[in-house]
Amino acid sequence: MHPQLSDKSIVCREFIQALDACHVNNWARLTGGCNQEKDSLNKCLRKERVERSTRNRAQAKEKRLKTEQVWKELHQDD
Repeated sequence: MHPQLSDKSIVCREFIQALDACHVNNWARLTGGCNQEKDSLNKCLRKERVERSTRNRAQAKEKRLKTEQVWKELHQDD
């Protein structure tokens, strides 16, 4: 099971619920019967992670540009 599911419950809730429902049947869980649900959850979590990384990268770029602009303004005064 994924340790990070507690904070992803809003994003991939239906996949988490499907995997949990499948895991109720121990035989299915042990024999690979839940692999499709697990793969779907993995894809959902990956998609969410990629989107979050893209947002963070854009925010970091904006912050870096603002910082560089402030440094330019400071050095122009010298």
